[in-house]
Amino acid sequence: MTSAWETVIGLEVHIQLATQSKIFSSAPTAYGAAPNTQASAVDIALPGVLPVINAEVIRMATLFGLAIDAEIAPRSVFARKHYFYPDLPKGYQISQFELPIVARGHLDIATADGGEKRIGITRAHLEEDAGKSLHEAFDRETGIDLNRAGTPLVECVSEPEMASAAEAVAYARKLHSLVTYLGICDGNMAEGSFRVDANVSVRPRGTSEFGTRTETKNVNSFRFLEKAIEYEVERQIDVLESGGTIVQETRLYDPDADETRSMRSKEEAHDYRYFPDPDLLPVAIDADFIEAARTALPELPDAKRRRFESDYALGGADAMALTDSRALADYFEATVAATGGVPSVQGKPAANWINSELTAVLNRLSRPITEAPVSAEQLGGLLARIADNTISGKIAKDVFDALAAGEGESADAIIADRGLKQITDSSAIEAFVDAAITDNPDQVQQYLDGKTKILGFLVGQVMKASKGKANPKEVNQLMVAKLDALA
Repeated sequence: MTSAWETVIGLEVHIQLATQSKIFSSAPTAYGAAPNTQASAVDIALPGVLPVINAEVIRMATLFGLAIDAEIAPRSVFARKHYFYPDLPKGYQISQFELPIVARGHLDIATADGGEKRIGITRAHLEEDAGKSLHEAFDRETGIDLNRAGTPLVECVSEPEMASAAEAVAYARKLHSLVTYLGICDGNMAEGSFRVDANVSVRPRGTSEFGTRTETKNVNSFRFLEKAIEYEVERQIDVLESGGTIVQETRLYDPDADETRSMRSKEEAHDYRYFPDPDLLPVAIDADFIEAARTALPELPDAKRRRFESDYALGGADAMALTDSRALADYFEATVAATGGVPSVQGKPAANWINSELTAVLNRLSRPITEAPVSAEQLGGLLARIADNTISGKIAKDVFDALAAGEGESADAIIADRGLKQITDSSAIEAFVDAAITDNPDQVQQYLDGKTKILGFLVGQVMKASKGKANPKEVNQLMVAKLDALA
């Protein structure tokens, strides 16, 4: 059905900057305050007040521009964007239009075939957020909370270069990872810190002219973004194949119904009557300011991923997963360091434990990595005991569970308290192996008859008799040697 059509997607992402105060006032930006308690005279546009730019938002926007390899404008201008809505107290929004602070950057995303695709970023401009209209708590009325009014945003506008919902999600995830790495946004989508508008259109495959686009506003999760785009693509194709036309409009995604719905007709730039804000001077940035920001850039996700692959001998999938967030990458490196081993040797075991056992615990507890019940130092200590054969991998899982439950301060303490030290003495292991062979003649005969899979049963008997303390590798080697000697 869709083979005759191709999809064109561009994203506009509103990134809330992690400043302590608002973009043009000293009012706080903390989330969750009682309604209208963090709206100053500037935010609600009382007569006689003037906006004053928060210098921190300029620094953060510059950091972002450098991170996407964009041009930083030496001179940018704030404008008034006029529209009338109950949660916009001034009747206009202060934004940037003709001269944004950041322009012509890009992000590289991973594609489904394992390659990379470069997505252009047209611009990223500074603006203030509007307030919030609250409908659910009122009967046939709307409540207005102006706490968000004046909260600083960077709006990042991509080129229309994504061809599928999967590419759009990959781009949004990459952007989310980048701004959290930079420390300019907390990335909390549930609280509205990272909101995505999806511009979607379809056109006959092979043509170059864009189709009419719709904009689906304020999508607040990657899963919903994918579903919203997929629905909108199918809806537009159905309309066109039925002989209809697409209306340029703003739509909302309803996750309960899994559909987009019309919200209002889509405004063009001239509808907003932009003009330079007379209360704000142009923002001038010199070369020294830009270089200071460049010096402050942390190691970015792509560079960190490449380093993880080389320094820790990780595959691309592991390196990508571990560099998804700065906190997770820091946890991984601290874990490897705590093993005291060679990074290229300990990197893979650390990645395996973090991506499996630790992730399972975090998912069960619904906790982020920053609240992991097992610290990087504790996990590193556990991996060190596996590496030096103090404990087996099976026992290590029991020790990990004990650490996660808070039943010991370290792997060493739990191993000592519970007597879990692995048996590596060859004579002791040989005694267990001899007993298993003597006690299980039928299974031994099966092995001798060529049914070698029974070896697992015999090894299991040794591990059971030794209460899991015998070194599994030595047990396997000795069991095979003794059975082969009987042949």
